[in-house]
Amino acid sequence: MTNPLLTSYNTPFDTIPFDKIKVEEFLPAYDEAFKSGRKEIQRIADNPSPADFENTVAAMDACGELLDNLSNILFNLNAAETNAEIQKLARDISPRLSEFSNDITLNPQLFERVRSVYENADRSVLTTEQNTLLDKTFKQFVRSGANLSEKDKEEFRAVTRELSELTVKFGENVLEETNAYHLHLTDQGKLDGLPDDLIKEAEAEAKSRELEGWVFTLQFPSFAPFMKYSRQRELRRELALAYNSRGIHNNDHDNREIIRRITTLRLKLANLLGYPTYADYVLSERMAESTGKVQEFLNELLHASLPAARNEVREVQEYANKSGAEIELQSWDWSYYSERLKKEKYNIDDEATRPYFKLENVINGVFELAGRLYGLSFKRNLEIPLYNPEVQAFEVYDEKKEFLAILYMDFFPRKGKRPGAWMTEFRAQYVRDGKDIRPHISLVFNFTKPGAQKPSLLTYTEVRTLLHEFGHALHGLLSRVNYKSLSGTSVYRDFVELPSQLLENWAEQPEWLNLVGSHYETGEKIPVAMLNNILESRNFLEGFASVRQISFGLTDMEWHSIRTPYEGDVIAFEKKAMQPTRLLPVVEGTAMSPSFAHIFAGGYAAGYYGYKWAEVLDADAFSLFREKGIFDKTTAASFRENILSKGGTEHPMKLYVRFRGHEPSIEPLLERSGLKKI
Repeated sequence: MTNPLLTSYNTPFDTIPFDKIKVEEFLPAYDEAFKSGRKEIQRIADNPSPADFENTVAAMDACGELLDNLSNILFNLNAAETNAEIQKLARDISPRLSEFSNDITLNPQLFERVRSVYENADRSVLTTEQNTLLDKTFKQFVRSGANLSEKDKEEFRAVTRELSELTVKFGENVLEETNAYHLHLTDQGKLDGLPDDLIKEAEAEAKSRELEGWVFTLQFPSFAPFMKYSRQRELRRELALAYNSRGIHNNDHDNREIIRRITTLRLKLANLLGYPTYADYVLSERMAESTGKVQEFLNELLHASLPAARNEVREVQEYANKSGAEIELQSWDWSYYSERLKKEKYNIDDEATRPYFKLENVINGVFELAGRLYGLSFKRNLEIPLYNPEVQAFEVYDEKKEFLAILYMDFFPRKGKRPGAWMTEFRAQYVRDGKDIRPHISLVFNFTKPGAQKPSLLTYTEVRTLLHEFGHALHGLLSRVNYKSLSGTSVYRDFVELPSQLLENWAEQPEWLNLVGSHYETGEKIPVAMLNNILESRNFLEGFASVRQISFGLTDMEWHSIRTPYEGDVIAFEKKAMQPTRLLPVVEGTAMSPSFAHIFAGGYAAGYYGYKWAEVLDADAFSLFREKGIFDKTTAASFRENILSKGGTEHPMKLYVRFRGHEPSIEPLLERSGLKKI
């Protein structure tokens, strides 16, 4: 039987035939992909013609298409639709991928060809994009050990191979720990304060486990509202301790030794390449450029945020005491009392917004926003094979009604899906033999599932999440570059959040909220009073939220700024790193780092500060939309042309200045956040 992973897809728009793929077919397909990929690379290295841009640099960018396709399928399934078989396959394949990458960048014959082009090419005849690709390719070789001695190259191989295994294992452990816990209640009195929808979902969850009563999990649609609304303080405490102790249970899924090993290996990699720390290595290819600049940036924001945050904690503490709770505010009290205070001050809470944000309406509103700004239109395709029946697939068309991309949207939590929300791709955009290969983009969420009586309803916070990830999608959908390695979101990590965070701003615009906000039963538009309250509460506890995000950035930087291997207590290390941002008492037996997948299983190591960095960019960028009009097509066209379509073809600061007319200022962010008096 023909392996569907190795044949042309007989599907709409060459989409992946998920309905025909079996897990056991991946390994033989990978064997073939590695074999053909090595032949492609060797042909470039053995080319008797003098090295030039086309026969070396461009040829390398075009290599490994089958390997890219397989990995896009496998690792996206491992994140969104995994099982033990897929997890084992991902663990086994990761070191082989690392080895393949090393075989390329540590090939001296190949590096000499790249070096020859880098040093001798007539840059004036190359396009801006070609010059960028040439620089990126040369730097990638150097940053991947091409200049190392043979002995150090072998050590580099060993380090990268082990890192690839450990980062996969870290993510698996977080998923296992998330799924391992559930809170099972049989006493209805323990449900006091919880929204009806959450209770019904918990009842359905219990039935799915063949249990009586109600089951609450660590999945965000269950965990977050429980923490906000449960009047049972001990149960909030239990759930919070379970969530914040993932990865430190002295079992097979404990991530502490993995953290020590990952940070040690990253330090060793950086040292091999001549950098004192892993952060120095990473930041040499970021907008921020240096650890000193990142620390200065985070400390400046911390200085601006701490006074407001401390006042907010004091206000919530006083509110809790006035409410009759003679307690010292703990982490498991924060969501509950801050949500009650928010309701008292603004007559609004997140759960109250849910009936007005039916998922389908929000999706349509996001699609219409993309239409107003960029002329895009979306058409659902029921013939495209899916990896899970809950997933939806859309054809995307541009303003000329020409096909642009495929967009997958996966909305609801499952046992085989990791927590959170993210954008990814099954195929990047690039040009091959004169043909524009259009992208296949995927958005993955963990929203509340529809029930027997109600559709899926989002909170206002979840509406922002959808906008955020859709902003990433636009970066992929609207890509117009020639080379795959510069496509879409292939940009500096501290720049990649600009499109996503920019789009969140429309969640604060009454014109757009009126478009998506209508009661799921009556169709009544979101009440003006509620709309006003949502907007007035925009900066509620913004100081606390800012400090929390800064604390993650500082912790990330501490882990990746070590100069000697850390062999001590992971919890103690994190406690010290977070001390400058500490607003609530330390809770013994908890830690964030062992479940901090962004930096230990994702691509944000020494880069988590990028979320705050991009907030500066997005606030500055949106100030132009505010000035010109939030649906102004000219401004949107400029953002599309200079940012969204360009991928990583130029330095991001050049792209930003071309759009905005100047470098970003921190002032719009401080003003928007209420951290500076206007």
